[in-house]
Amino acid sequence: MYGALNFRHKPVGAAPRFGSAHLRLSAGVLPRTTFCYPDSHREPANFAVAARMSLIDLAESDKQDDLDDYIEAQVHGPVRLDHDVEALVLDPSYRDTPVEVAARQLPCLVEWHHGFRLSVEGLRRHPEYRGQRYVELGATIAVDGWLTPKVIGDAAALGSYDDQALKRVWHCLARFGGMK
Repeated sequence: MYGALNFRHKPVGAAPRFGSAHLRLSAGVLPRTTFCYPDSHREPANFAVAARMSLIDLAESDKQDDLDDYIEAQVHGPVRLDHDVEALVLDPSYRDTPVEVAARQLPCLVEWHHGFRLSVEGLRRHPEYRGQRYVELGATIAVDGWLTPKVIGDAAALGSYDDQALKRVWHCLARFGGMK
């Protein structure tokens, strides 16, 4: 399983680049987890295991975009929801939705973080981040002038929008709409 070490203790999880929800794993998976910095798609030269973690100082001294500021984790072997997961942490935009209903059927706790929310006005202040095209797409799909993970998810479910374009709108929301 691919994940990230939440060394900055972000309520939204270590790597919101990849979505608004995350699984918080138990410490019991650490002995079978390896880590690298930066992300493996960048072909890193720095690796660690939990017992000899040398990557936190490296990551803290590095200057990354907020969405790239994580230590990649690879959990080897199965991850069981009833044994290895402390909680599924969701965005509050999914309260009282089928997502919450499905989550409550899992054999792990469901928790909520503070949420991602970005006004169209706030989105328009950052056209340089992913490009004007994605600002306009975000403005098009916004509901009552706001973007949330659910709004983007609903747009994706329509099948009318390019998934990669929606991913870039998500990056704008994640970066400027509530990461703490």
